[in-house]
Amino acid sequence: MAFETIEIEQAKELIAAGAVTIIDIRDNASFDRGHIEQARHVDRDNVEAFIEETCHQLPLIVCCYHGNLSRGAAEYFHSRGFVRSYSLNGGYTQWVEKTGNGQ
Repeated sequence: MAFETIEIEQAKELIAAGAVTIIDIRDNASFDRGHIEQARHVDRDNVEAFIEETCHQLPLIVCCYHGNLSRGAAEYFHSRGFVRSYSLNGGYTQWVEKTGNGQ
């Protein structure tokens, strides 16, 4: 497996350290209701632009609802050249439960 699963606490540390890209692959309405601060919404309509304009050397955290779909997406982004691609274990649901944070 080319991507890794990252726990909420590890993700928080990586985010606090600064240089990281966070994407949310949930539907537009869910993203609009709440998302991890600094997360970009990526879907089929903007995925190619995202890949072209984003630094592939920075760690990439992929977030979905519960941490299932983000695994396939993290693998895909790794195959497209992202060096460190992570699937957020538990997804946005667990992020909110553990951190209380979401925009």
